[in-house]
Amino acid sequence: MCGIVGYIGPRIAQDFLLEGLRRLEYRGYDSAGTATISQDRELNITKSVGRIAMLANEIQSAPCNSGVGIGHTRWATHGAATVANAHPHFGGDNILAIAHNGVIENFAELRSLLKAKGYEFRSETDTEVVAHLIADCLGPRPTELPGMQRSIQMAVDAIKKAIGKLRGTFGLAIIFKEWPDAIFAARLGSPLVIGVGDGEHFLASDAQPLIGFTDRIVYLADNQVAVLKRDSLQVSHREAGPVSHDIQVLAVESNQVEMGEYDHFMLKEIFEQPESLRNTMRGRLNEEDATAVFGGLNLTPQDLLKVKRIVFTACGTSWHSGLVGEYLLEDIAQIPVEVEYASELRYRNPPMDENTLIFAITQSGETADTLAALREMKRKGHLTMAICNVVGSSIAQEADGGIYLHAGPEIGVASTKAYTSQCMALVMLALYFGRLRHLSYNRGRKMIKLIKEVPDKVEQALTENDRIAEIARKYQHCNNFLYLGRHYNFPTALEGALKLKEISYIHAEGYPAAEMKHGPIALVDEQTPSVFVMPQGFIYEKVMSNLEEIKARGGPVIAIAAEGDKRIAEVADDVIYIPQTVEYLQPIVSAIPLQLLSYHIALLRGCDVDKPRNLAKSVTVE
Repeated sequence: MCGIVGYIGPRIAQDFLLEGLRRLEYRGYDSAGTATISQDRELNITKSVGRIAMLANEIQSAPCNSGVGIGHTRWATHGAATVANAHPHFGGDNILAIAHNGVIENFAELRSLLKAKGYEFRSETDTEVVAHLIADCLGPRPTELPGMQRSIQMAVDAIKKAIGKLRGTFGLAIIFKEWPDAIFAARLGSPLVIGVGDGEHFLASDAQPLIGFTDRIVYLADNQVAVLKRDSLQVSHREAGPVSHDIQVLAVESNQVEMGEYDHFMLKEIFEQPESLRNTMRGRLNEEDATAVFGGLNLTPQDLLKVKRIVFTACGTSWHSGLVGEYLLEDIAQIPVEVEYASELRYRNPPMDENTLIFAITQSGETADTLAALREMKRKGHLTMAICNVVGSSIAQEADGGIYLHAGPEIGVASTKAYTSQCMALVMLALYFGRLRHLSYNRGRKMIKLIKEVPDKVEQALTENDRIAEIARKYQHCNNFLYLGRHYNFPTALEGALKLKEISYIHAEGYPAAEMKHGPIALVDEQTPSVFVMPQGFIYEKVMSNLEEIKARGGPVIAIAAEGDKRIAEVADDVIYIPQTVEYLQPIVSAIPLQLLSYHIALLRGCDVDKPRNLAKSVTVE
């Protein structure tokens, strides 16, 4: 949600800024802009509403060869999507330009104070408040030093003073007319990554824009302020002063953030799932001991034996994987599990004893509600773990330990491969906890054998793509869908419905199949398809009865069924076959046709599959 880029070095800054902003499109945005410093020390701001292509046209009509600049993609929080509200914003008497991610909670109070001092506001944003506040903290240039440049430390001090007055979250990129050879950055709760090059430095909200430009990065921590120059990087803490910074290696190839032969990132990422699952599994299955191995939990087996209860906290798709985890951990490891919406947990005060372990599940590692919930649980003294896909993200850094998914960059807003990798990580976690407790060696070995077969089964499920496209053509004009499943496949039904909502804008709801007769069955008619997720299992007959109830009321049925199931073909209107597997692995394989169904329906309806309206990949505001 929102994106920041910055560049200082020998290149033309606008070239990198535009490429970086294109790579941040997946985060979600409604306007964009850049700010550069010209050779005569003037700030040039170019902004537009809509896609990056429109901004590129604006820049092309008034190019700037400066080697210093910042850029931004905005997802509206304060004020509509207009050019006036787009970032960057001027501060003071156009002495600085600023781009901001996050939300300033006390902006109205600060805005009133600054207006009383004579500052003029041109936008409705909370960001412009920050710009003027920094200008106010910097103060006017002393009249007795008209020809002298003030120390750059004065800019750093002004930024520190200003951010000390802010309540909320921010990632800031700032350039000053007075210091044209520097970019300033600051963060609290909103990520910023610095790329270290040879005679150049880069700045971005995440690592995506840096791939192919540099593989050396520095993750800025909360309350840190950085000064980027061509040949130097200085980092200091708002209160503690100068701090050392660790340069880490960015292990991502440029082809991982390119579409290649695919028409959309979402389709690419759906078809990457056999490999992403193998990457999540790699090195984590120990056949000799019949268990899983997690080096990042930072807890001994003795510590984990004391765990009497687990709480998964997450949002959206990650919450659905948490539901799968609940079934897994309770079934296989016999540990009580609760799944909490992070946005609710952060404000609730549920009773939890010292033997409760918290797992925050997140693709990006920057989800504001999940981060806040994790911090609240840490404040109460609970051990916190993360299941996360992005190395170096805020949640990954703040958790006491955790599991990286290694699914690779996920660019499409609607999560696909991260979801199945989350489910796979939870399967292995259930195996690990089960073997610590009651699970036998033989059952552990059998589980490992079946887990290793999953990527091949996913590959087989992907071969149904053409068949799924045909079914999509049949139902593309329907405006309501029901998704139904039971036991392990109930979370899959929820996830299938969410995927359809996210990218096709069709109203869809997921339910436990047996709950239909308790109210939702009133929605069934000839124009409302019901998607049943029902591979073979101990509850198959019960789900078949639920399906018959839908058919008896004239509702069309699409079934996700195990290959070889001839009975379902006699009842359902359309069947998508997937390889049969044990019930605790079905959520991974069953998700594939649901992802493809939502993709093809959205495509047929003319929707922007990778960048659906109103949504953001990384939700960094509450």
